[in-house]
Amino acid sequence: MHIPTNLNDAIVIGGSYAGLSAAMQLARARRRVLVIDAGVRRNRFAATSHGFLGQDGRSPDAIAAESKAQVMAYPNVRWIDGTAANAETRDGGFRVTTEEGALEHASVLIIASGVVDELPAINGLAERWGTSVFHCPYCHGYELNEGRIGVLASSAISIHHALMLPDWGQTTFFLNDTFVPDEAQRAALAARGTVVEAGAIAQLEDTATVVLRNGRRLVMDGLFTATRTRIGSAVPEQLGCALEDGPTGAFIRTDGMQATSVPGVFACGDAARAAGNVAISVGAGAMAGAAAHRTLMFG
Repeated sequence: MHIPTNLNDAIVIGGSYAGLSAAMQLARARRRVLVIDAGVRRNRFAATSHGFLGQDGRSPDAIAAESKAQVMAYPNVRWIDGTAANAETRDGGFRVTTEEGALEHASVLIIASGVVDELPAINGLAERWGTSVFHCPYCHGYELNEGRIGVLASSAISIHHALMLPDWGQTTFFLNDTFVPDEAQRAALAARGTVVEAGAIAQLEDTATVVLRNGRRLVMDGLFTATRTRIGSAVPEQLGCALEDGPTGAFIRTDGMQATSVPGVFACGDAARAAGNVAISVGAGAMAGAAAHRTLMFG
């Protein structure tokens, strides 16, 4: 039986960790919730997820599947497999159209679309992304067992990785003709014990071996790099949500209650932070769901 679209209290765009967390708060408040999700999680390439209390070391697929099952156990939640293509204010709320042609309306909107990683153009990197090349030391650094860790420079922000990662292992900073540390930065790297390796990278081989264009091969146990990111939905721009420029790309500006600059629109997860992980996304989603419920109650 089709449920009329005007019965949605809230639409959540994105059904990963942040979106599911937001949906659960609203579901438990007995509100009618619709989740629209394209099924493309940012961490889909990783075998295990770490740093999320109670779930440490589990498969991201398993965490996401169990979370979805728990949320969908509430009879007041619906799910659409698809992509939110367009959103606009309409009739005191919001109208959302999916790429597949569904038309839905709700009083409040939560954007939890995540971000898309744009990887550095290094041969062999994309195939290793999430398995031996990572972006988050807190998520994957411990499992490298204090081994040989490489940082692949992609921009000036990469020095942040190069200064952090000695806490997790013996760190080599590959400049890749992309970034040149100044004298103060070189002193800081030396103080942290980070080895600086100049020269362009030809490719990555084996698990995490860096092959320089001069033919040298440096075997690493794991690699880290900073990607460029873009918000994984056109909806924030369509609605006029204010954005902020982060070190890797723009993200949606929110206040302490995860409210955006557009009344009735909330945002959470990686799309609404300069950086994030599963645990942070779940917490932000819970706040967004509770704040959206407050708006439904009191305007």
